[in-house]
Amino acid sequence: MFETSLPSTAFWFRTIRRTAIRTTTVPLVALVVAAWLLLVGSPQATLAEPPSPAASTAPHFSLPELSRVPKVFPAEGISAEGVQSLFFEGPAYQGRPTRVFAWVGLPAVPANQKVPAMVLIHGGGGSAFERWVKVWTARGYAAIAMDTCGCVPVGTYSNWKRHEHGGPPGWDASFGQLETPIKDQWTYHAVSAAVLAHSLLRSYPEVDADRIGVTGISWGGYLTSIVAGVDSRFQFASPVYGCGFLGENSVWVPQFERLGTEKSKLWLGQWDPSVYLPHAAMPMLWVNGTNDFAYPMDSWKKSYLLPKPAHTLCLRIRMPHGHGPAGENPEEIHRFANQILRGEPALPHITEQGVSKQGDTGTEAWLTFESKIPVVKAELAYTRDRGPWQDRKWESLPATIDQETRRVRAAVPTDATVFYLNLFDNRDCVVSSEHVER
Repeated sequence: MFETSLPSTAFWFRTIRRTAIRTTTVPLVALVVAAWLLLVGSPQATLAEPPSPAASTAPHFSLPELSRVPKVFPAEGISAEGVQSLFFEGPAYQGRPTRVFAWVGLPAVPANQKVPAMVLIHGGGGSAFERWVKVWTARGYAAIAMDTCGCVPVGTYSNWKRHEHGGPPGWDASFGQLETPIKDQWTYHAVSAAVLAHSLLRSYPEVDADRIGVTGISWGGYLTSIVAGVDSRFQFASPVYGCGFLGENSVWVPQFERLGTEKSKLWLGQWDPSVYLPHAAMPMLWVNGTNDFAYPMDSWKKSYLLPKPAHTLCLRIRMPHGHGPAGENPEEIHRFANQILRGEPALPHITEQGVSKQGDTGTEAWLTFESKIPVVKAELAYTRDRGPWQDRKWESLPATIDQETRRVRAAVPTDATVFYLNLFDNRDCVVSSEHVER
């Protein structure tokens, strides 16, 4: 299904540790190897260890096949200033060809130069948004935004017009498609549409095919998390809100309960991002809010720990959920794109984090960081609450920054149940540490 690679050090350590627990006698060499692996593991030893994803029954996505430039067709009667409307050929649905609607935008490109580009994946209730394309063309990027549900952007939010060449309906409708062939199900079509949109964008002579990223919002962030594990050509991925482990904790847990054990296991094995994220090999910026109603912090953390490359987190207190400025315009995504695709100064990078005793009873959260951009503020974000993540009250306290040692620290309230640190650079971009649960 995917290209294989050597298991991680953490994987081997977990395997040896489990073997030691299950067997009555353990060869001394196994214990020695386990200890050695623990010592030579990640230099950020205080950071959490990635969880193991669920068993997979995921389908095969053929990247060579999806890398072919799809046929393009005119989108008559649909237009917007500054962008091009078109259809491109999607995967077959119920034995017939499909077409995917898209907006494509190009900035002014100097002669003999190429520009970086973005693939934009909308979320639930949305469609291809020309305004989102224009956000990126104004930044000097080419961009493509495609519809993932067989619709065109004619109508109203959550009520877009379906077209005659559309694929399956999407989002929650996917839970009712399990008895149809895998290649007739929504997630297969939506992921394929994003990868094909990437292939189309790469074919434009104005676009630098080696400088393209992908971002998506909510269900689009869910899709971005899968696409990151399917399409290794992307240089970075940034899921907004969306993540995996949806069967463990998400707004869809009641849906899985209604499906029953077998169908839930089937959906999760085929379509949960946790199946695909271990294969993601590009840098990833994860953007979310502490109280997100759909993708809570525990499932989010398990997801961002799965890819092998280092992750960058942006976890704002009570970040709103939605299309438009909330999900499309976080400045952190813009700066991360510039960092990866243009070689511009990076977001602050957290090199290590931990928790230390403070006095006889106190606790101090700390981190160290690297940054070419001034870090002007830091805060401890914390909650005293337990229960559903979306209902918890979050507060913040100033944290101390030692600019010489690049170390941030803050005393943690004794009754805090969860806490983490935020760094703010002089562009008001936020980089977050991993949250700690007591």
